[in-house]
Amino acid sequence: MKINDLLHKIYGTTPNDGNLQPKEAIAYGIAGFGQNFICTIIGSYLTIFLTDALLFGADGVTIGTVTGSMAVAYLMLGTRIFDAFNDPIMGSIVDRTRTKWGKCRPYLKWMALPIAFMTLACFLPAFQAKATSSFIAIAIIYIIWSVVYTVADVPYWGLSTCMTNNTGLRGNLLTVTRLLCTLGAGIVTVFVPIITGAVTSKFKYTDNDIRLIMTDKASQIENLVANQGLSVEEAAKTFVGTVISGQEVANADTLKWTYFICAAVLVVLAVPMFYYGFKNTKERFTAVDNPPSLGHNLKLLFKNKELLLIVISGILGGARMVYTYTGGLYFAKYVLQNEGVYSLITLLVVPGGLVASLLVPWMSKKFTKKWAYIAVHLFGGIVMAIMYFVGYDATWKLVVAAIGLVLLGIPQGVNNIITYAMIGDTVDYLEWKTGERGEGICFAMQTLINKIGMAVGAFIGVISFSAAGINSETGYISASGANTLWNMLVLSGVISMFACAVPMFFYKLTEKRQAEMVSEIEERKEKASK
Repeated sequence: MKINDLLHKIYGTTPNDGNLQPKEAIAYGIAGFGQNFICTIIGSYLTIFLTDALLFGADGVTIGTVTGSMAVAYLMLGTRIFDAFNDPIMGSIVDRTRTKWGKCRPYLKWMALPIAFMTLACFLPAFQAKATSSFIAIAIIYIIWSVVYTVADVPYWGLSTCMTNNTGLRGNLLTVTRLLCTLGAGIVTVFVPIITGAVTSKFKYTDNDIRLIMTDKASQIENLVANQGLSVEEAAKTFVGTVISGQEVANADTLKWTYFICAAVLVVLAVPMFYYGFKNTKERFTAVDNPPSLGHNLKLLFKNKELLLIVISGILGGARMVYTYTGGLYFAKYVLQNEGVYSLITLLVVPGGLVASLLVPWMSKKFTKKWAYIAVHLFGGIVMAIMYFVGYDATWKLVVAAIGLVLLGIPQGVNNIITYAMIGDTVDYLEWKTGERGEGICFAMQTLINKIGMAVGAFIGVISFSAAGINSETGYISASGANTLWNMLVLSGVISMFACAVPMFFYKLTEKRQAEMVSEIEERKEKASK
């Protein structure tokens, strides 16, 4: 079979029929692949850059009236929620955009370099550790980055509905694109912790450090054991900083430069992919007259009840994959004492995601997107509940957790693919109901869901970090702190998995109904043109 024939089969396209073709579908996916390089370096590592490289997670650091780690948590939550609610505004701007390239494509061209510059600014090595001024500066830069990124992200996902109005083709397009996006994110989440772990390994305390402490601090250790109920090793670890004094600063400086270099490499790779996506895609279904106002678009949003159910579900599911965000990295680094294990955590999810990519077309056809979505999240909730009750403090328990992570890749993969396809269907629903498509405002809701998920994930991660009593300067965490970190990360996922399934029981937009609506829309257009 020729490559072109294979691509037509994968995407479900027909050669030269005037509709979506493989070349532009691939270009669309490549743009998403590059976009996720940038999204992931910020979403997964800016938090740990603040707590571990700039040492706002160290004991005794305060920003105003709160601890440094809590200030980081509030920054992540506040900025991302602010950013999420910018999405409807950007969606409205997209729907009013009129250029010779269309209304969605040009943003891939215009915003590539601004996003690149602001991403690098977030990881500038010039920031001073523990300095309030550095925290304020990076907070401002991060807010600007979030706005700039939104300007490209909302039209990127809206572009899929402009490329084709065939729900089957669009579903195939988004399935492959989400796989490429997941691959892009996976590359970053796998290799960055391996790199940072390798370059900072010489600064980590060893068993020999603990033995030296036990000899040098014997009396203080005895007091801690007697008065606080700690084990001898736990008590010894509280003095780690006195043995490796001076290495904390060197470790932080090394981390700053490592994250900056990683960000620079990813930016250089990603920017050409934005331009490739712009150049090789085509908008076919775009309204040209009477661009709507923001107020009008918001009214349209509330008329799209099927979309609102998806949004509510997405918000409730914000914590379902919290372990893939900062919290999982903290667990690997401080509890398992190897941040490279975070790469394994993310890799374990991949097989389930691949299975999901194969299951989605079959499940959608056999059970509809709605019931596929509900089923996989109930399944995910059960898997995470088992992980929660089994725990992690024995080798066999970690094996159970690893199997659980593989299985959790299925709801994660299905969610990533089906949600975009379902929102695409709600664009057609809105056009059928009101005569207006509103791609921008509709797909702004998908980016809103994603950003609230990132906000919740980062917030729970840093809250767990603080509740666990981790000191990022010395790397110390107690046994009870490790339990707290595990419980908060896994239990929040259990609750979120079950909660996000509830609104979808009220979702009524089936594949059959979507096809009927598209047919009715085409009939109306034909009558109007006569």
